[in-house]
Amino acid sequence: MTAAPSGPAFSVHDIPFSTHGSWFGISPVLAEKTRAEDLHLVSHQNGMHPVLRLVPLDAATGERAETTVRATPSLLSWTGAYGRVDLAYESPDTVRVHGTGLGFGISAAAPALTPFSGTYFYRDPVDGAHTFTSYETGRRYRITVLSGTVAEVSGSEALGAGERDLTVTAETGGSWEVAVEELDSARQPYRSGSGFGEVMEAARQSFAEFVDAAAPWRSAGTPAAELAAYVVWSATVRPAGLVTRPAVLMSKHWMDKVWSWDHCFNALALALGSPALAWDQFSLPFDHQDESGALPDSVTHSEVLYNFVKPPIHGWALGHLRRLLPEPLGRTELAEAYDRLTRWTDFWLTARRAPAATLPHYQHGNDSGWDNATTFDPGRVMVTADLAALLILQLDELAGLAAELGFPDDALRRTATADALQAALLDELWDGERFLSRPARGGTPTRSASLLDLMPIVLGDRLPPKVRDRLAEQIEAHLTAFGLATEHPGSPHYEPDGYWRGPIWAPATVLIEDGLRRAGHERLADEISARFRALCETSGFAENFDALTGQGLRDRAYTWTAGSYLLLARDHDHRRANAAPDTTVI
Repeated sequence: MTAAPSGPAFSVHDIPFSTHGSWFGISPVLAEKTRAEDLHLVSHQNGMHPVLRLVPLDAATGERAETTVRATPSLLSWTGAYGRVDLAYESPDTVRVHGTGLGFGISAAAPALTPFSGTYFYRDPVDGAHTFTSYETGRRYRITVLSGTVAEVSGSEALGAGERDLTVTAETGGSWEVAVEELDSARQPYRSGSGFGEVMEAARQSFAEFVDAAAPWRSAGTPAAELAAYVVWSATVRPAGLVTRPAVLMSKHWMDKVWSWDHCFNALALALGSPALAWDQFSLPFDHQDESGALPDSVTHSEVLYNFVKPPIHGWALGHLRRLLPEPLGRTELAEAYDRLTRWTDFWLTARRAPAATLPHYQHGNDSGWDNATTFDPGRVMVTADLAALLILQLDELAGLAAELGFPDDALRRTATADALQAALLDELWDGERFLSRPARGGTPTRSASLLDLMPIVLGDRLPPKVRDRLAEQIEAHLTAFGLATEHPGSPHYEPDGYWRGPIWAPATVLIEDGLRRAGHERLADEISARFRALCETSGFAENFDALTGQGLRDRAYTWTAGSYLLLARDHDHRRANAAPDTTVI
């Protein structure tokens, strides 16, 4: 087999090997905090489920072979002293596996079959293929031997506990190859006119086309751009189940959902290079908007959750998306967006405002996206400054859309509501030094050391100069060598791995960086962007990062982190390219 194609190499312990459109990946990560010694085929249909264990074998002894695993966007390889095994995606639901000098074991990950769980294994008399049927995913996994021989089969048609596996080997001095398919119920026997090299080249070309569209500006100054693009590309799934459009999951590890604010950052990152996919990302949660106007908390293959919501960043996101899309949205898309954004906004102004209250409230930290931020320590049902600020931006966006669509009365009404919210925000929650929060049922306003209380900077130049300047000072106090700590490092509540009580997060970084620019604090915005980009280039695209060490935390292949890197790197490149030349005479 030839050497692996060019592309960014990565560790499958951090980032699953997968392809655009697929619902499965190859990874040793089987669940949160659960890693296996061997790589597995892990499916995300009906949840995250390891289905097949994949093991390179010593051809002489049949025992596990010592190998080194290497991954690039188009090829996964196990290389040992006596041979290698290569795996590449032929299509979103099919991988080809080719080996020379080593055998290969494919076994059911589930240790037992019961009437309601586990994996059944049999050989299909129609085409001779070996098939694993998974209760957990509700799908079948068909193994077709293209060359070589099946040296051993265990557990075919067996019930109860026991091994279910097959071993593939080659004739002496030769090679072997199999196709592994994820399918629903039945399809024609597997046939392919492409050799493994052609499959590998097609996979390489598919990613190359994507990254060229997503990051044509990339250079030596943006060394993580290709890997960031791979994280987004490979976490994209085709429509299936409750996922109504092509969707970028937050990860093909255990965070395998689309949450109703995460999707906005991926939409913005994709806007210039993949505008249709970007619009799908923005629109997907709105496909599940309920009768009250609320967006779901999250959407995935077989589950839509409404027990919480997420913050209304969608007006902010839509405004940026419209400026980035290479072609303007048509009137049909604008009218649909206006209707959906109107209903989402009115949800906050009705279902989330207490009688006689001007400011809306969250019912839990989860609604804010900052689940356990110290802002919510005094109480869970809270009126917070970030919510009002985001809703003001959304009302401004609605006002602009209403005017554009020919609804001048609606435009005036939305602007008046936004102005009233801002007046209440400053009157009720600004104490002259910082923003406070208070229980929604009334009570004493309180301060926290959370960056969440500084999020009204998203209002930019809509804020009075003294307020935005003071917020900028306080934001700078949260800036560590690696980025913005979500809890001030000097706080007694700071935790290095405390989720929203300290670690650096991509969405807070992007929102604050943008607000600072619009507030006239470009130097600080530049520094925040530079530190976050450097963090990703060093520590990858983790869900969040230790604010004092830069170590990646939690899920290590998070798309909104990768998307935010692409967004910030692209904007930085654009500013650099359009900067006025230095005409100073020395």
